[in-house]
Amino acid sequence: MENKELGIYIHIPFCQHKCDYCDFVSFSNKQEFIENYIETVKKEINNYFRDKTLLETYTVTTIYIGGGTPSYINSKYICGIMHVLEENLKENMVKMEDMEITIEVNPGTVNKEKLEQYRKAKINRLSIGLQSTNNEMLKQIGRIHTYEQFLETYQMAKEVGFDNVNVDLMIGLPNQTIEDIKRSLEEVIQLHPAHISVYSLIVEEGTVMAQKIENHQLEEMDEELERNMYWYVKNTLELNGYTHYEISNFAKEGKESKHNMNCWRQKEYIGIGLNAHSYLNYVRYTNTSEMEQYITRMNGLNGQIVEDILELSNNKEKTSLEENEKNIETAYEIEEVQDLEDRKKEYMLLGLRTIEGVSISKFKEKYIDNPIFLFRKELEKLVEEKLVMIDGDYIKLTNKGLDLANLVWEEFV
Repeated sequence: MENKELGIYIHIPFCQHKCDYCDFVSFSNKQEFIENYIETVKKEINNYFRDKTLLETYTVTTIYIGGGTPSYINSKYICGIMHVLEENLKENMVKMEDMEITIEVNPGTVNKEKLEQYRKAKINRLSIGLQSTNNEMLKQIGRIHTYEQFLETYQMAKEVGFDNVNVDLMIGLPNQTIEDIKRSLEEVIQLHPAHISVYSLIVEEGTVMAQKIENHQLEEMDEELERNMYWYVKNTLELNGYTHYEISNFAKEGKESKHNMNCWRQKEYIGIGLNAHSYLNYVRYTNTSEMEQYITRMNGLNGQIVEDILELSNNKEKTSLEENEKNIETAYEIEEVQDLEDRKKEYMLLGLRTIEGVSISKFKEKYIDNPIFLFRKELEKLVEEKLVMIDGDYIKLTNKGLDLANLVWEEFV
């Protein structure tokens, strides 16, 4: 039987400064843990591949190093992680050179030498966090860099040989105007990056920004203005040769993020590091978000976790099932063991994140059922409300559905 594709996500939770809007598990005050943490990440990688079960079942095709700010720490740590991965993936059917391997980079935390080290370590895609070309806006949201530093970083990346670069932008920021968005887009488009991600601000509870809004230091953007910004971004990027392929993502031809696309196509992945999430054999599980607990747990692994996870969703005997769960939960926290109905609903939800939508024929190929019949009540409601349309082989969001996508996804939770 042909191996299934697998992605690997590696979480680096360290930052120079935590942005005001950020609710990810990341720290600007735990630098003393960096070396111990990286060694623990290596142990976790080794544990996954120790008994060869993973590579007998899966073929790794993408690696994504996110954070936090991976570029904040010394490049020797990133290179060390990449070396451990390469050693473990020698028997993988896809060579490291042929994988999509991404690292997130923030201006102000990277120099040419670091970028050269990433290239030598076979990293071939950068995701640069710009967010805005307005320096006052960057300062307001707690970014540590200026637009000029971003330009330096982008130029260095090109000189070093990175031709697959994503640039992150944000809309819906307090005090942001359409003119700000227009200027940011014009300046970024002139650089011709392969990929542009544009995220709407979500004010998360417990963040510095949420506190500032609560204290009336900042004011949340009007929803209609934020939606106008979204459509301006969409139209402008499409007119400039970028394909809108997912709610927040635009790419030049062939430069879509393979790692993220595989997640939206319900392919599997393992998450390495603090609070990293995994989806393996229909089991969703996660690492702890506590630094000391993560280090302790991973140092106590026995190399049997993958086997237990692969058996968990297939096991029919309750006593064995409980034993599998017990073994897994010594290192990870199980969130969900999906049954067939769960998987079908999730396939719809993930597929309706993409602009292409859910292919009816591919759904039938994967699950036999026709989604039009299986989800006829949900789809009748969504079509009637003009949130979803049936377009040939595809079930996809309408323009109204793009604005109210959460209402669509709720039908398949």
